[in-house]
Amino acid sequence: MNTTIGVLSARRKAIILISCCLSLLIVSMDVTIVNVAIPSIRSSFDASPSQLQWVIDVYTLVLASLLLLAGAMADRFGRRRTFQVGLAVFALASLLCSLAPNIELLIAARFLQAIGGSMLNPVAMSIITQVFTGRVERARAIGVWGGVVGIAMALGPIVGGVLIDYVGWRSVFWINVPICALAILLTAIFVPESKSSTMRDVDPIGQALGVAFLFGVVFVLIEGPGFGWTDPRTLGVAAAALIAFAGFLRYEARRRDPFIDLRFFRSVPFASATLVAVCSFAAYGAFLFMMSLYLQEERGYSAVHTGLIYLPVAVGALIFSPLSGRLVGRFGSRPSLLLAGTTLTVATLMLARLTAHTPLWQLLVVFAVFGVGFAVVNAPITTAAVSGMPLDRAGAASAVASTSRQVGVSVGVALCGSVAGTALATPGADFAVAARPLWFVCAALSLVIVVLGIVSTSPRALRSADRLAPLIGEHHRPSEVAHVG
Repeated sequence: MNTTIGVLSARRKAIILISCCLSLLIVSMDVTIVNVAIPSIRSSFDASPSQLQWVIDVYTLVLASLLLLAGAMADRFGRRRTFQVGLAVFALASLLCSLAPNIELLIAARFLQAIGGSMLNPVAMSIITQVFTGRVERARAIGVWGGVVGIAMALGPIVGGVLIDYVGWRSVFWINVPICALAILLTAIFVPESKSSTMRDVDPIGQALGVAFLFGVVFVLIEGPGFGWTDPRTLGVAAAALIAFAGFLRYEARRRDPFIDLRFFRSVPFASATLVAVCSFAAYGAFLFMMSLYLQEERGYSAVHTGLIYLPVAVGALIFSPLSGRLVGRFGSRPSLLLAGTTLTVATLMLARLTAHTPLWQLLVVFAVFGVGFAVVNAPITTAAVSGMPLDRAGAASAVASTSRQVGVSVGVALCGSVAGTALATPGADFAVAARPLWFVCAALSLVIVVLGIVSTSPRALRSADRLAPLIGEHHRPSEVAHVG
């Protein structure tokens, strides 16, 4: 790395960290804010259940599909430039979301918003690692970054609720525009440009096959109940998704520099971390989507009250996420995974017991328990994903784990329609009762986390991770070419 990066003043580094954290703030808040707005969007556009699911899932699916590509493009064309493009696209798309005259154009704007969003968090983290080179200062910067996630989770539902009740649901998208504008300005003035001198090949065929598979699976889960599970369209898309998956596996296994190195999955901890991410975030996606509808449509709470009821989830994240990180550092991944899986199982079974008249204090307890389980699971996912990886492959392994989280949210929201479609489709139906099958599915996913917590930390599993590093080969990390701009 060029030594010019090292002479940045502490003040300039702090401003760079702020500009990077602003992007994390809007992307993290967007997840919860839009879920709280779902009932208002439904009444505004008279949207169908599947259309509501696509408002969430088109965003998370595109984000999952492009995260890895965005990192590679930033290495090639410059991290600052990619970051600024991402901010500009996210701001423009947010404005289009707020102006959408119908549900179809809202979904299209969300698609565009995700393209911008994919260029933000992974690129911002890359900028932080380039600027904060000392071990202690980098750890402190990443700690601030992690804290912003908790703050965004806490602020999202409350800020969203206030905006929805007092201004209207369109305002939840307006809020992104000034934040993006500020981040673009700070980035232009303070963030140094950096590129990688050794570029990874872009893999458009592998990327396209992977995206086709993901969209196919989610399409079937969302549209299957409406079309019918034996409808030719449902069966045709399901078949196309399977063919795309088979093609993806065959193509990636033969490619020298693949989109995703399939050899990673020979490590049991890595493969388990990927599955844990999908299971836990599927439960989280289903929880956010369904509980916003339950609280506002069945219980009659305002958007502000709904936001406040979500607060225990955020408090759990703020308190237990750092504790889980320390637990993993001291005792390995097993205790955190067992605690996360058990707590999420208990929480989802408690959700299955909800009625239209469950007391508020019980709701708050359920939300708090869910928040603890979800908070505890993140640290072991990241740690297990990079366990045993050669140093230069840790970033790619971590990116796959991040992608798996977004895939999980997409699957969770899609399951809402295919497993609890009656709750979504039938006005006046007993929502809580109709949603019970979904919570039993989420409980089963949570039990998978418990099983993987035991399997992935066994001596045999850890040996599989140790065997992976020499198999992949210790590469030299790409050198960085950076200059202050």
